Amino acid sequence: MKNITIGRRSFFLGAVAAAVSSALPATAAHASGGSSGPHVSFATQGHIGEVIVNPYSIAPLTAIIRNGGYELTEATVRIVPKPQGQEIKYKVSRSELLTHAGIPVFGLYPDYMNTVETTYTRKFHGKTEKFTDTYKIYAAPVYHEVSGSPGLHHNMFETKVTKVDAKFSDRLYLVNNLMQQYAKATRAVWNNPMGGAMEWNFYPQNAIIDTKGEVRWYMHVEPIYNVETIYHSGVMMGFQQDEDGNLTWGYGQRYVKYDLMGREIYNRRLPVGYSDFSHSLDNAQNGHSFIRVASSDHRRADGKRVHTVRDVIAEIDQNGKVVDEWRLWEILDPYRDNVMKVLDQGAVCLNIDASQAGKTMSAADLAKLETSDKFGDIVGTGEGRNWAHVNSVDYDPTDDSIIISSRHQSAIIKIGRDKKIKWIFSSPEGWRDGWKEKLLTPVKDGKPIACHGSTCEGDFDYTWTQHTAFRIDEKSDKHVIYVTAFDNGDARGMDQPALAEMKYSRAVVYRIDQDKKTIEQVWEYGKERGFPWYSPVTSLTKYCADKDSIMVYSATAGMGRRPSELKPGEKAGSASPFIEEFKWGETEPAVEIQLIDSMGYQAMPVSLDKAFNQ
Repeated sequence: MKNITIGRRSFFLGAVAAAVSSALPATAAHASGGSSGPHVSFATQGHIGEVIVNPYSIAPLTAIIRNGGYELTEATVRIVPKPQGQEIKYKVSRSELLTHAGIPVFGLYPDYMNTVETTYTRKFHGKTEKFTDTYKIYAAPVYHEVSGSPGLHHNMFETKVTKVDAKFSDRLYLVNNLMQQYAKATRAVWNNPMGGAMEWNFYPQNAIIDTKGEVRWYMHVEPIYNVETIYHSGVMMGFQQDEDGNLTWGYGQRYVKYDLMGREIYNRRLPVGYSDFSHSLDNAQNGHSFIRVASSDHRRADGKRVHTVRDVIAEIDQNGKVVDEWRLWEILDPYRDNVMKVLDQGAVCLNIDASQAGKTMSAADLAKLETSDKFGDIVGTGEGRNWAHVNSVDYDPTDDSIIISSRHQSAIIKIGRDKKIKWIFSSPEGWRDGWKEKLLTPVKDGKPIACHGSTCEGDFDYTWTQHTAFRIDEKSDKHVIYVTAFDNGDARGMDQPALAEMKYSRAVVYRIDQDKKTIEQVWEYGKERGFPWYSPVTSLTKYCADKDSIMVYSATAGMGRRPSELKPGEKAGSASPFIEEFKWGETEPAVEIQLIDSMGYQAMPVSLDKAFNQ
């Protein structure tokens, strides 16, 4: 009876399969498998293989046209633009064709039937043929977690394109933003041995937009991100496109590298002595990564064990081995509190509390805190508190040193391999012996500028609670370097103005003569835009060698408004960032794109030539 039962079941299943197959179109039946034999049998559109959308799970607006078992060379891809849209076209190297086992397709429009034109050479058993194929590829709508906040009416970016010069019409901008007030992300708090910065657990919002404001790539983070797990969460920050075309960044307790198709190159936990990556990493010319982290277990001079906050640079080689570290409390003065006493407590970087807007900490508040056992991501002096808040690191290969931006010292500092300070760019107020000798002298046309306290004559200004301090490699040498910075402007002149509307931010370029220890301001933008362009936190200024331009992201413009200054329907803390790009030396933007109601961190151009044609 047992054999008869099995035979009946096999007969029944075979009949069902035959019925289903006969009811489907020929191509669908062929694609469903069935008894078609031991070969790849998915339906194809062109002369090679099948199309796989989102091949690596985290980049839904990408696809691979599989090679179909053929050898491919000399491939190009063109995403046919929407009417009045931006064309994306790029060549694909043999290495990329081999890596992806087919033609990588980047830049599909979401929720749209895309037309993709490809050309390639196909080799098969000594026969070489050239083909031009056109594919129809549908990509699904953008999906992004939402906070459920009232007034939210878009899933990724709502954009307003104001201006795009023809020279920049092919630009693609990577936007690294984040979502605030996300309830799921408040369940895990890092507290080992005490303090830390893991409350920074905002959901990522990473995308690439074109100059028409259209999303052409975004990151579906769930496969590599979990807000409820310490070791797979944290704010995604520090994006950088390396010379090999791949993207590196970090989040929480990880630093990672992926290509634009979403293929993982590495995804590593920080070495165990470190924790709480945020803000910045630099994949340097020496092949190592300089990562802004914290010490996960530090014993202070008073014997207390603490988890430090944003005050360590770790140098890590290609295999994840720690090569060196810069423990900044041993190099700088962790008790210089001049800037901390004048910070707007409503926006201490991403710790946003609109109810504290315009308020500052007194010397008594800081002194009381110093003698307490309260540690963590709080403004205060000494190890275990947010005294430095380093938000960028950049390696200088000419003298094997690093340049850092310290927000809570309003200082840009260069430190050598020997852990000795080479120079400090900052207001002179509060620097004691051992540090004040390293301060750069402001000059104009080589002559010293008269400065009084924290203000100088003419247009020259220091940077205040700045973000990013990047060396312009292409215009610098061992003696004279150019540095870009985003001068956020909070606590400008070591003070809070009477009215919030008096605040402004600047994108700025400085020329530093390292032999003479002088600094000259050679370019600025933003002061004339006033309060509407003011970004109290985050943001970026960066040189772009491919177009000899300066890229600026005023990432939290509009966020600095106090509750009493909001219009009906506006919520406190909402921002509408500006992307701008300038031809070198010009003070009128060649590009301006605004993102509406979006919490920005950084943005930068990405190169498809680097990504696909090397």
